[in-house]
Amino acid sequence: MYRFGKAAVNISGQAMRQVRHGSNLPQNFHSKYGAGVLVSGAIFCTAVWGYVLTSTGITWNLSPVGKIQPKPWREE
Repeated sequence: MYRFGKAAVNISGQAMRQVRHGSNLPQNFHSKYGAGVLVSGAIFCTAVWGYVLTSTGITWNLSPVGKIQPKPWREE
């Protein structure tokens, strides 16, 4: 267990140094495109749910109790 902990601390220390000083190793896919893929996925998901909520005509069975009041009766 001691060896594992020592290796974990060494790896995290190396990662911190690379972040601070910039890595001279070639970037992998996740470090190159990770943020862009995450943002575009979030935008896509928001757009699809926006379409589903507004344009499909699904009845969501929201309760009108306490929200709708009857109009006052007018006798003519």
